[in-house]
Amino acid sequence: MKNIGKMMKQAQDLKGKMAALQEKLAELEISGSSGGGKVQVTLNGKGEARKLMIDPSFAGSGDTEMLEDLILAAFNDAKSNLEKTVREEMSELTGGLNLPPGLGLPF
Repeated sequence: MKNIGKMMKQAQDLKGKMAALQEKLAELEISGSSGGGKVQVTLNGKGEARKLMIDPSFAGSGDTEMLEDLILAAFNDAKSNLEKTVREEMSELTGGLNLPPGLGLPF
C-alpha cells in the first residue's frame, strides 16, 4: 500500500511540474530563418507565429514565389527548433524517459 501512495505522490509532483513547464513554454519564443537570415519567423511555445522579419532589400525584389518559399522554410525551421526545445525540456522533466509521440508534448 505504501508503494501506491508513493506513486500517487510522484504523479501529483509530475502534474505540478508539467503545469510549470507549460507556463514556461507559453512565454518561450523560438526563431527560425532562411535565405541566409533574410527571412526570420518567431514562434511562441505553443507554436503560434509571433514575428515575421523580412530583410527590406529582399522584400522589394518582386520575386514573390521565392519569398513565399523562404517564409515557409523559416517557419518550418522555427517549428523544428521549437520541437527540439520542447523535447529537451520534457526529457529534463521526465528524467530522460522517452515518451511515445503525442504523450511527450505538454500541449
